[in-house]
Amino acid sequence: MDSEAGFYPRAVRRIYLGMVGVAALGACATCIFKGWRLALAFLLGAAGSYLNFRWLHQVVGAMGPDARPAPKRVYAFFAFRYLLLGVGGYVIVKVFGMNAIAALTGLFVPIAALIAEVFYELVHGK
Repeated sequence: MDSEAGFYPRAVRRIYLGMVGVAALGACATCIFKGWRLALAFLLGAAGSYLNFRWLHQVVGAMGPDARPAPKRVYAFFAFRYLLLGVGGYVIVKVFGMNAIAALTGLFVPIAALIAEVFYELVHGK
């Protein structure tokens, strides 16, 4: 029973580490094959997706029967996060002149980390 209680925190920790790993590997591969500007755009997209995942995790953690009440600003911020990410994407592409496809590809970093976590649980799960 004790192992079940710690399952979700360990899985979420692996997902966060997986996002950092996928972002680093993706940036290195992009830098080698396509250049540093595209790698930087990929990293900026990955940073945006990391923040989005973190914010979503905080809001979900604030809900539930045993969760402590979250400040109202958490819910307001949740509503405006897509606006903030959209403005960030606009700045990446229009102001800094980065490649939009590379930045959008960085947004898939959490999905790759989640898929890696699924494979980890399939191999090491009990």
